Amino acid sequence: EMEGSIEALKGEIEGLEKGIKALDKAVAEATEQRKAENSEYKELMTNNKLAVEVLAWAKNRLNKFYNPSLYRPPAKAELSSQDRIVVSMGGTLTTTVPGGIAGTNIGAAAALVQVAAHNAIEQQRRREAPPPPPETFEPYTTKGEEGRGAVAMIDLLVKDLAKEMQEAGVSEKDAQADY
Repeated sequence: EMEGSIEALKGEIEGLEKGIKALDKAVAEATEQRKAENSEYKELMTNNKLAVEVLAWAKNRLNKFYNPSLYRPPAKAELSSQDRIVVSMGGTLTTTVPGGIAGTNIGAAAALVQVAAHNAIEQQRRREAPPPPPETFEPYTTKGEEGRGAVAMIDLLVKDLAKEMQEAGVSEKDAQADY
């Protein structure tokens, strides 16, 4: 009778060991899946924050043209202690402050440059009197209405991104609690 109970206990121990191994495997898989979901969440949040910054920059640029009272000029660059000494002693700084959003090259590369060829034909054309201006169809009007649509679309995009970020945050908290 003792030998039968020993064999039964050995069988139970083997069954429990198999169950523990299966549970360890399931926990490892769940951990990997959770890590992947968390990295996707972090990437989504980073991309959405950058998109909101770019849209804010674009909206500010549109406001510069369509609604100058809402335009916010970029912040002045703070001089280092060495640069302040140079300026206070009457020197000039030769470095230029990059424009746009830091790290995105937005604004810095947004310059159009025209170069005219210096040849005889160009110089001759410059000496001639320009043609009369073309006739206009309507009197000059302000540019207020055209900009509202573009600014409103940017506001809508920002709201959509904020909503997506909020939903992702809630689902991340739920997934963390479920894990």
